[in-house]
Amino acid sequence: MKKKLIRITTVSGSLWILLKGQLRFMNQFYHVIGIAGAKENMQKVRDNEGIDTIDLEMTRVITPVQDLSSLFKLYKVLKREKPFIVHTHTPKAGIVGMMAAKMAGVKHRLHTVAGLPLVEATGTKRTILNQVERLTYACATKVYPNSKGLEDIILEHKFTKPEKLKVLANGSSNGINTSIFSPDVSTTEEKEQLKNKLGIKPNDLILVFVGRIVRDKGINELMEAFHKLSKKYDHLKLLMVGPYEKDLDPISPEAEEEIATNKAIISLGWQDDVRPFFAVSDVLVFPSYREGFPNVVLQAGAMSLASIVSDINGCNEIIEEGINGTIIPVKDASAIEAAIEKMIENPEITTQMKNVARERIVRLFDQKKVWEAILQEYKNLEKEDA
Repeated sequence: MKKKLIRITTVSGSLWILLKGQLRFMNQFYHVIGIAGAKENMQKVRDNEGIDTIDLEMTRVITPVQDLSSLFKLYKVLKREKPFIVHTHTPKAGIVGMMAAKMAGVKHRLHTVAGLPLVEATGTKRTILNQVERLTYACATKVYPNSKGLEDIILEHKFTKPEKLKVLANGSSNGINTSIFSPDVSTTEEKEQLKNKLGIKPNDLILVFVGRIVRDKGINELMEAFHKLSKKYDHLKLLMVGPYEKDLDPISPEAEEEIATNKAIISLGWQDDVRPFFAVSDVLVFPSYREGFPNVVLQAGAMSLASIVSDINGCNEIIEEGINGTIIPVKDASAIEAAIEKMIENPEITTQMKNVARERIVRLFDQKKVWEAILQEYKNLEKEDA
């Protein structure tokens, strides 16, 4: 009989998208149960991953009454299921999941850190988030930062002891499926059809941003830079692929106006499959303020795009300056503008970066490497208990 492995995220989209394929892989070795809120996507998790699921609502923001309710409900679930391992992802699932697992007497409590919202917080909110991290790690038996940079931040703030921390493989929570994210997924004809549909001309240079349209993805600075560049270069286009989150982290009215009115910006909203848009693009622009280990940068590299990324953990571990992209300071519109202009004015450099981008991703971040590293951690726990 297979041991139970419970994986918990705050919302079901994280099980369905961020951990895509991994839960089905682990289900070969363990009885995997996925727990998350936003139950409208739970059927997709069951269909795609072939695992059992349990709906448990959690909020992404600090809501003490609802959080206590989620904690009590999860405690009851864990007491009933008696899992061998509880493994959490995302901040709220981390604190609720690790506390509930400790209360329920689960021996192996693992938490993956894929980003630290506290990096951009200040004042009372920062103090609260610091304490939440400390409590999460105190309740966990092992903590897996998904990048070397995140590990450094955790150690710098003394959130936990070094021996509790480990970066698996070369980083990332799920790696990248390099057969799915490949330049070969779209034919020349399909790319031409999409370009025609989007109004892209043969000689246009296509920039692409993929992610949530929010302030801390650097959208305000990107819009400031692109406003100037689009007036100077009429062959420049920018694809914006992703949803707005106006309630949590809205962009400035000026940036929103730029997206709405600049004819060189093609706003595409949420897309279930981003690959066709990578396939018609030349350069990923990803000026985020904070990340764990960004899947978007892995995906773009696997699709043979050059990348412009901010100098933050994760991004600066995937991109090697001048080799497969360029790294710029955080929150610097002038630096974004200069990096894009350099790629426009030096097409041979851009082409050279595109030519080597995929090889680096395949070598370091292929999905199977990450899955095998996580599985080995689980198997090591079994050996410890033997």
